[in-house]
Amino acid sequence: MRMTVAEALVRCLELEGVEIVFGYPGGAILPVYDALYKSPIKHILVRHEQGAVHAADGYARASGKVGVCLATSGPGATNLVTGIANAYMDSVPLVLITGQVPTSQVGTDAFQEVDITGITMPITKHNYLVKDPARLPQIIKNAFHIAATGRPGPVLIDLPRDVAGAEIEFEYPAGVFLRGYRPTYKGHMGQITQAAALISQAERPVIYAGGGILNARATAELQELAEKIQAPVTNTFMGLSGFPGDHPLFLGMLGLHGERAANLAVTNCDLLIALGARFDDRVTGKVSQFAPQARIIHADIDPAEIGKNVRVDVPIVGDVKHILGALLGKVARGERSAWLARIAAWKEQYPLTYQKDAAVLKPQAVVEHLHRATAGEAIVATDVGQHQMWVAQFYRFKRPGSLISSGGLGTMGFGLPAAIGAQLGQPERQVILVTGDGSLQMTMQELATMVEQKLPIKIFILNNHALGMVRQLQEFYCDGRYMAVNFAFHPDFVTLARAYGIAGYQVESEEQLVALLPEILARSGPVLVNCLVSAAENVSPMVLAGCGIDEAIDC
Repeated sequence: MRMTVAEALVRCLELEGVEIVFGYPGGAILPVYDALYKSPIKHILVRHEQGAVHAADGYARASGKVGVCLATSGPGATNLVTGIANAYMDSVPLVLITGQVPTSQVGTDAFQEVDITGITMPITKHNYLVKDPARLPQIIKNAFHIAATGRPGPVLIDLPRDVAGAEIEFEYPAGVFLRGYRPTYKGHMGQITQAAALISQAERPVIYAGGGILNARATAELQELAEKIQAPVTNTFMGLSGFPGDHPLFLGMLGLHGERAANLAVTNCDLLIALGARFDDRVTGKVSQFAPQARIIHADIDPAEIGKNVRVDVPIVGDVKHILGALLGKVARGERSAWLARIAAWKEQYPLTYQKDAAVLKPQAVVEHLHRATAGEAIVATDVGQHQMWVAQFYRFKRPGSLISSGGLGTMGFGLPAAIGAQLGQPERQVILVTGDGSLQMTMQELATMVEQKLPIKIFILNNHALGMVRQLQEFYCDGRYMAVNFAFHPDFVTLARAYGIAGYQVESEEQLVALLPEILARSGPVLVNCLVSAAENVSPMVLAGCGIDEAIDC
């Protein structure tokens, strides 16, 4: 069947099972939008291309499918860059399709021309500039395969307008042809046997689980291993919700703002079992003081991560689900009551806490009450800053894949569009956005997208009239010289919400929050809650620069 490349592209998306795309039209991508006109694929019109890529990201994380995003050439494409980098850092599978000027104009500085493949080369898993119309179906097939396999990530396809309009004989390829791309899924059995031997010898093991557990759908195997060998589990920020937050073996998050019991357990363990984690600086603190007494097992699908930041005794390259399945058959049931009792004592000595004040609404209290009201069952999206860390500390996730947040890149403005994508990806689940007044103002135009799509997202702004995390850093590293962190003007968010047709509430005390929360969560439509919280509150504990994670301070 003959059709244009643009029509073929849309047909390819349909054959890949794509149901939703996020985007913003423009001249260079117009042929694709024209082809979408008669497609069953639902298009979500955002208010800014950054919103499109973050929404596709949130959709991918919540649904487990590849997120798809469309943008035009030039500024449309460059507006995607932050979101692409965000997805790359957090291993999120995306396919991004950008329009490009006609091939005859490429390299001439034509109107709305940028070299988007060159710009995004360091932040994509792979990218393509389509020059041969006949290759488009194979490129699409390859792109989805690359995005979703191995360590997931974003793939960009740049489509010149004249190529989009060319006619081809359409045939969708049955498989992929990718010379040199062969991700390793099954771990080496010799290495797995060595890992099992170390586990049997260990007296003080700790399992350190990252986002790879969620990507591999290996949460059940993780819990089975922890219970079988009686080892406590600590999550990275990206790994949160990968282990039940109410499980007795759960230590909470480790690292810079991690729980002290988790950090002390890692510092004093004799075996660290790292699963789908990359030993980033937010976790390790001073590397020479990280798990100094431990032998280290590191299982990850990306061989580049193993040995990159810390020495590893038993490296295992492969899919964590496969590796855990094999490991479970080789380890014996453990009894480590003395180690668990020691950890229980640390938990009792260093609980997560904050100073209560009836006169002031504490941000930690907002998150605690959200957890209680939802029983830890909600999908919680966040932006980046203090509120993000309070969610990590005080919301105990019960279901896998329930935290939607920017980890590696730390992207303010991610939260609202990501929550939109998450709600579209999981329409039956309750989605809550916890954000800050700084973050929300970066992408708050997407409130219109949320309303237009009739999404019942509940937004809680922890509003301290400042860039709270930067203010906290200036307190410790700049001797309290607060520069460019306090907002002299702040909008009336409740009135803003109502201007968009969203129910708006203002909460100024814990008592008021408790009284209103059932009504807020029960509402069928979107809600925005402006929580006026203590401006001087810090995220505690905190590991200062150059210190080990066992040297956290209260702040």
